[in-house]
Amino acid sequence: QVQVVESGGGLVQPGGSLRLSCAASGTVFSIGNMGWYRQAPGKQRELVASISTYGSNINYADSVKGRFTISRDNVKRTVYLQMNSLKPDDTAVYYCNIWESGSGRDYWGQGTQVTVSS
Repeated sequence: QVQVVESGGGLVQPGGSLRLSCAASGTVFSIGNMGWYRQAPGKQRELVASISTYGSNINYADSVKGRFTISRDNVKRTVYLQMNSLKPDDTAVYYCNIWESGSGRDYWGQGTQVTVSS
């Protein structure tokens, strides 16, 4: 079984920054794509950013381009999301998703709350 745990959320003022982390543990053979999603109250979950196994393919939602940066450390089995110039519209629960090649399925974390407010 694979466990996925996010951390780094919190309350920040508009214009501020946060760095989210997501670590995979347990029976992990090989991790493929990793991604960050978010879900605001009353809205559907949406993709924020994704990164391929060795970082050659990175995608961002239009709403976060130029402000957010996704990266990963394959040794630590961890994916990061650096969020700068945060806006109130970025307020949401942020979820990490990873594809574990050994089991042939993806796993979700429990989510971490990000609130942008003055």
